[in-house]
Formats: sequence, structure tokens, C-alpha cells
Amino acid sequence: MWLPLLGLVIGILLGLLTDWRIPSEYANYLSIAVLAAFDTLIGGIRAHLQNIYDEHVFVSGFFFNIILATSLAFLGVHLGVDLYLAAVFAFGVRLFQNIAVIRRILLTKWLESRQKNRL
Repeated sequence: MWLPLLGLVIGILLGLLTDWRIPSEYANYLSIAVLAAFDTLIGGIRAHLQNIYDEHVFVSGFFFNIILATSLAFLGVHLGVDLYLAAVFAFGVRLFQNIAVIRRILLTKWLESRQKNRL
């Protein structure tokens, strides 16, 4: 559990302490890649809470989603169509669905523990 938190702290510190900038022409690619990574992370948390987590599925989904999303954005730029919006919509819907399931699981666990403490 401490390794992801360590990675998050290192990433935040690197972002705050360095003056490294992403060129604006790559902003769409980066934003869609971050959204795809966040979708995979939330999906992994959901799978862990449902006891169906598989690290092979998580890692392959992480990289496949990022590659697919950036490829859609790249193709859209060259066709002159905002194809990245399709990926934004798909990942956005999945994010809200996964967060809703996580909320229900955590609420159910909290209510069960509350009832056990009353007895």
C-alpha cells in the first residue's frame, strides 16, 4: 500500500520542484492519457474491493487504454476531427460508473460494520 503513495508523493514533488513544461500541441494527448490512466486506476480499486483484481488485467488495461486513447487523439488530429472527445466520453462514463460502484461497496461495508458494533 505504501508504494503507490510513495510514487504519488515523488510525482507531486517532481511536478512542483522542476520547471518542466509540456508543449501545448501535446496537451490533448497528455490529457487523454492521464484520463485513461485514471480510469484504469479507479477500475483497479473497484476490482480490488470486489475481490476480482488481477494484476495482469490491470497492467495490460493500463497500457492498452493509454495507447488506444492517444492513438484516437493522434488520428483525430490528422483527420481534422476531434476523436479524442469519444475517448473522453467513454472514460468519463466508466469513471462515474466505477466510482458509483466503489461508493456502494464502501457504504455497504460501513453499514455492516455499524450494525455489528450495535450487537
